[in-house]
Amino acid sequence: MTFTPNTVLNLVVQTIKAPQEGASTILSMGLTRDVLAQLLCFVVVVSVLTGQLGVFAMGGGLQDGAMTGPFLMSPLVATFVQFALLIVLITSVHVIGRALGGRGSFEESLALVTWLQFILLSLQVVQIVALLLFPLLGGLIGLLSIGLFLWLLVNFIAVIHGFTSLGLVLVGVIISAFGILFAMSLILAMLGLSFPGSL
Repeated sequence: MTFTPNTVLNLVVQTIKAPQEGASTILSMGLTRDVLAQLLCFVVVVSVLTGQLGVFAMGGGLQDGAMTGPFLMSPLVATFVQFALLIVLITSVHVIGRALGGRGSFEESLALVTWLQFILLSLQVVQIVALLLFPLLGGLIGLLSIGLFLWLLVNFIAVIHGFTSLGLVLVGVIISAFGILFAMSLILAMLGLSFPGSL
């Protein structure tokens, strides 16, 4: 497949309309781990830059710490945090899926989580434009992005590991998310840290 803006856009639309077909198309490319790692880094950096652009486009700035949060105040920190969270997600999709009887490889998890992040990045660009023109529509797109993330993630996991029940995959995702958050909270507590906003 020749990568052009048009083909990538068509693949994004295809994936949103038919997540499992889009996921299969991505996996059929057979991208190596090195290439996928580079693509993940690229998507993370562009995503952080887009987020920063959105903050300033809406009239925010470094002085608005209460609104933008500590991560947006430092693009470098934001990049590290987002990259770390994606690595946790990729590893969880692979390890937990295999533990539950899945057959997917780490490269497949890396490929589809990276593609998922790219789709969310595309929606982020649309949301910024919408916020500038129609603020209410921009907020709705933000809510849509959350639902789309969960829907695509469930379908992608099913494709990666060969699971047939999306309902069971959804339950597994929810339980795993709570487990991971609990484990991260314990680790942060032992390090004397806490999530932003927590007591």
